[in-house]
Amino acid sequence: MKKRLLTSLLLSSLTLVGCSSVETPNLDQFTHFSGGKVMGDATSLFWMTERLARVSTAADYVTMGDYGSYQSDYRWDDGELRELIRKGEHQDAKQELVPFQIHIRFNKDGDAIYQQYRVNGKVLPLQRDQLERYKAEANDVVISIKKQSRHGQNLIQGYWDGENFETCNGREFMTLEFNQTLPTFVIDRLASLESYIAFVGTESRNTAMVDELLILNDDDFDCVQRPSLISE
Repeated sequence: MKKRLLTSLLLSSLTLVGCSSVETPNLDQFTHFSGGKVMGDATSLFWMTERLARVSTAADYVTMGDYGSYQSDYRWDDGELRELIRKGEHQDAKQELVPFQIHIRFNKDGDAIYQQYRVNGKVLPLQRDQLERYKAEANDVVISIKKQSRHGQNLIQGYWDGENFETCNGREFMTLEFNQTLPTFVIDRLASLESYIAFVGTESRNTAMVDELLILNDDDFDCVQRPSLISE
């Protein structure tokens, strides 16, 4: 099996069982999207919900290697970002990882009417350029997901045990194909170790296509859930 698996990987094609998160409208006219990207040291998983074709909420889960990680929850109203909460760890001046939390509410004009920034238990002020950066990052989640959605792409994550791929939400595919060149160490790992995998890809009736591999980790790594930090 492993010999056959390695050959399949080299051909950028695997036979698997799988599923993914896709756009799913319901009676309340909510539509759910997901995606992700890798940029430098940062790997991001994205989620977004639209109501009546307008962005309503979004979230991200971001890892930055030795620089830390965070998760965010965003809320829009009438097309304007109105609230965000972010929690995680980042490096301080001593290059040590410390916990931080951000909570900002905006009025309809985009001005911050409430802000709280805690770093390692201390409350610090937020500068205007920081506020603008957080708004830009929220909009980048929306822009990235919409761009990927136009190509039919979404976030898919699950577990590979050397013979089968079991996704986090149970939908099945007969085949998984790689639309990118994989490093040798990734091929070797998938051929020999049980692993958690997250990627951006597309899907047809029986095939999931890996367009961008996001995370490859040990099989005890939990499926990443959409962050939910803002109270209803």
